[in-house]
Amino acid sequence: MSHEPRLARALRELLAVRRVAALGTLDAAAPTQPFVSMVPFAVDPARRALVLHVSGLAAHTRNLQAQPAVSLLVTAGEVKGEPVHALPRVTIDGTARLLEPGSAEAEAARAAYLARFPEAEPMTQLGDFRFVLVTPTGARQVAGFGAARSVDAEELATALGA
Repeated sequence: MSHEPRLARALRELLAVRRVAALGTLDAAAPTQPFVSMVPFAVDPARRALVLHVSGLAAHTRNLQAQPAVSLLVTAGEVKGEPVHALPRVTIDGTARLLEPGSAEAEAARAAYLARFPEAEPMTQLGDFRFVLVTPTGARQVAGFGAARSVDAEELATALGA
């Protein structure tokens, strides 16, 4: 068994435990205006990517269709009495791609998403919802005070594929 560095393990565990991210996109109507929304996410280890399930009616969907560069912020939960400034977190930069309904990629994304959110199965039948695959291009991880680092796409892919 190979040794996994502490920060790499912390990153993998954070993405495994937390199920919600803040999604940053650029406004489709005003491309210099950032827009942030909340999205549930799943990890697709086979594709070493993140999976979102979005409505065609949502602003973030229109935004990522116009500009596929996105960021997702995943944070650990607050602990009463602990400083919030040291919360473990990661900002993942990536490229979003809407998957064609019924395609093999969409079915694989659906399986990964439902493995994490089985209660969302009825939503996957709605016609205006689509799966999005976010392929990471890099990240910035903060594992606590004095433990911040940049993570390249290769290391991030390894964390997602674990």
